[in-house]
Amino acid sequence: MNKILIKYLFNNYIKTFLKVFFIFYCFGIILNLFEEIEFFKNLNTNFATPIFLTILNIPSMIIQLLPFIIFITSMKFIIDIKNNKDLLTIKVFGISNFKVFLLISFISFFIGWISLFLLNPITSSMSKYYEKIKADYSRDIDHLVTFNNNGLWIKENLTDGQRIISSKEIKQKNLKDLTIFNFDKNYNLINKIYSSSANIEKNNWILDDVVLVKFKDGVFNQSKLENLEIESIYTYEKITSLYKNFDTLSFIDLLTNYQSLLDQGYSNVFLKQSFNNMLSMPFFLLTMTALASILVLGKLTKSNNTRYIIVGLISCIIIYYLKDLSIALGKTNRIPLTLATWMPIIIIGLFSSVGILQINEK
Repeated sequence: MNKILIKYLFNNYIKTFLKVFFIFYCFGIILNLFEEIEFFKNLNTNFATPIFLTILNIPSMIIQLLPFIIFITSMKFIIDIKNNKDLLTIKVFGISNFKVFLLISFISFFIGWISLFLLNPITSSMSKYYEKIKADYSRDIDHLVTFNNNGLWIKENLTDGQRIISSKEIKQKNLKDLTIFNFDKNYNLINKIYSSSANIEKNNWILDDVVLVKFKDGVFNQSKLENLEIESIYTYEKITSLYKNFDTLSFIDLLTNYQSLLDQGYSNVFLKQSFNNMLSMPFFLLTMTALASILVLGKLTKSNNTRYIIVGLISCIIIYYLKDLSIALGKTNRIPLTLATWMPIIIIGLFSSVGILQINEK
């Protein structure tokens, strides 16, 4: 009998999860589609392009929202089995509140690992393709930064023209082997700058081992300089924040190609944060299930759904800002970045552990 009841609970939890997942997916499509239409409104493209990009972008967004999807799923599942008296029935057959919690927690934990090893590689590939398409359509935007197999490329508008910068790699806040093309407003080449290295920690770039080639009236003049300073709107922090996207990296990439990603110019801080953020996902889902259980799994009487909806929304908002605050503290070196990623999970886990013991006694 217990096996039949456990199978029943398992199937109903999965059905509830799929329903909530589908609702989030639909809302995500609607909201993201408006954003894509706004992006393409001044570009010569058909309506199919925003729809296609929305389809590519939504899965990675849903993965990020998975803890909140699990939280709402757990609350709805428990409320449903309370309201239709199923919880009372299974307690008669010896399945306690704690066993119900263990079952749905195991499912949530398992969903977390599935998302890391099966779904995340797919969504990261879709995000890479999404970023590539958006970059192609962004060529008409005033300022553009792209990073590909040929290195870093920067387009920058100046008051008297334009500048295009190419570099093979970024290493320790320096651009290596860079070439700078300066154009006037009519796109005529004014000069070309070659440099072995440029420090871009600040807006005032310092170039080393410079070869400056000036063009005027069909004649060019070449000179060598030890150093040259140029002003740019970009810094190392701004560039790395623009071309490094969490969604384009999969958990498997980080496990197998961590050193290779460092060699490509990805900062160790970014990779460490991304790795811990992904690794914590199954445990985050587990703690969110525990939190939902202690909020709902108590009395056997019918629940006030409105009250639980309000409590659920408030809880999601608090957790979201707690996680955001924790990451901000990690990025500013107030606390270690690894601890910053795991701290919300630890706090929710400690709070939930006391509540789980109490619901088992009811």
